[in-house]
Amino acid sequence: MNTLVLDISISLDGFITAGGQTPDQPLGQGGERLHAWAFGDEQNREYTERSVGGLGALITGRKNYEDSLRWWGADGPTGPARRPLIVLTHEAPAESPENGVYTFVTTGIEDALAQARAAAGDGIVAVMGGANVARQYLAAGLVDEISLHIVPVVFGDGVRLFGRTGAEHIELEQVETVPTDAATHVRYRVLK
Repeated sequence: MNTLVLDISISLDGFITAGGQTPDQPLGQGGERLHAWAFGDEQNREYTERSVGGLGALITGRKNYEDSLRWWGADGPTGPARRPLIVLTHEAPAESPENGVYTFVTTGIEDALAQARAAAGDGIVAVMGGANVARQYLAAGLVDEISLHIVPVVFGDGVRLFGRTGAEHIELEQVETVPTDAATHVRYRVLK
């Protein structure tokens, strides 16, 4: 069975967006800083390429899809790699990019995960956001690993990744740490 990884960039103080979100700045004022590492130096670009190389499919929420679609286009967040993106939503949009990588699931996180696993083949399935979707998978005990890209910035405001998950303590085992100037990449295995 595929590994389900919660994979997301985060500020040092735990935010996945900065404050002051607008339609033109869905990551908030200065929030794009969270993803700059992926396009930065050679070490971070190689880390990104390695991560996408093992990826089979992704899961996200409708808000993240709506906020990001104009940059992603039909190819989705993995660009030319065109990994399938399962979008959790209460209602599928009336339109979606032609020949896009998107599948809309209205029947809950378990169905979204089953569809992502089927689409992923032998690859990893990643939950990429937003915070509500991540918390749902954590609370349900479905996450196998957590991969955080900790960016050296303190936002002080925005959307927090971790909040009440409804679960007991989630015990973790550190698997990998890759320090760079732009982000520290930390991967944990969830102990079940």
